[in-house]
Amino acid sequence: MGHIWSAYVRESFPPSTKFYASDVPDMSGKVVLVTGANSGIGKETARVLLTKNAKVYVACRDKAKGEDAIRDLKESTGKEAFFLQLNLANLKSIKVSGEEFLRREPVLHVLFNNAGVMTPPIEMLTDDGYDLQFGTNVLGHFYFTKCVMPALLAAAAQSPGGTARIVNTASNAHWFGSLDYNTFKDSPARRKKSAMVLYGQSKMGNVLFAAEVARRYGDQGIVSTALNPGGIKTELSRYYDSFSRMIGNMFFHDVSFGALTQLYAGTTAEGENLNGKYLVPWARMGNTHADGRDPQQASELWNWLEEQVKDI
Repeated sequence: MGHIWSAYVRESFPPSTKFYASDVPDMSGKVVLVTGANSGIGKETARVLLTKNAKVYVACRDKAKGEDAIRDLKESTGKEAFFLQLNLANLKSIKVSGEEFLRREPVLHVLFNNAGVMTPPIEMLTDDGYDLQFGTNVLGHFYFTKCVMPALLAAAAQSPGGTARIVNTASNAHWFGSLDYNTFKDSPARRKKSAMVLYGQSKMGNVLFAAEVARRYGDQGIVSTALNPGGIKTELSRYYDSFSRMIGNMFFHDVSFGALTQLYAGTTAEGENLNGKYLVPWARMGNTHADGRDPQQASELWNWLEEQVKDI
């Protein structure tokens, strides 16, 4: 357990960054989609990408919040982002969103699976009855990625470097996460778990999913990474109690830092060589928990995820 705490602390208190938003290359001609881009790290990621001339899709559940974010982004960058309604807690609506995106765009150069929910009340489930954190953070992103994979593969085939990228926002909370399939849907076993344990489980799911994408699609040009964006002041902590929020505000960083690691993975020339890798703040290579590098666990999770969406 000591080495786990050591790794958690190292990721929580990183050295000064050597990568900045200004280092993001020109993204002219690139189509990029950011889930959860109406606020927080996702919105900051979209903002930087717009300043670098990418065509950016803001994908989120709430249309009004998405359109507000697009207006804010237009004011701050002078560039217009595009809205895609995406409810990651409803599998049928994810399918509709994926189909809508494919109607609008034949290629997708970078997918930022950025959206997430953290430590909601235990009573909260997805529309399909899954634990809200696992259902949104893992299953929802899995299914949306599956739906838009044709556009990612098309982008890889057409790109000079022969790649397209999927950047999966995980967390150092995965160090305390392990998969308990009895808790993925509501059950007595799930209700005995704390919200933070279920959050760590979902973040381990993100790490394993990213690794399995890398194994399954790497030879077709897909570069899949997972990362810890760092301790950042965002709406993700809205379910924290007041004491936890106070501690977070003391140690967490401005949202501008939160976008750096995923921008590095998703845009830089170095990022093309990161398939299957895990990154830590700020834009550095890191290591996952040993379970996150277990191909058997990743394959078993993938098979379970496929089973959940086969009849959608």
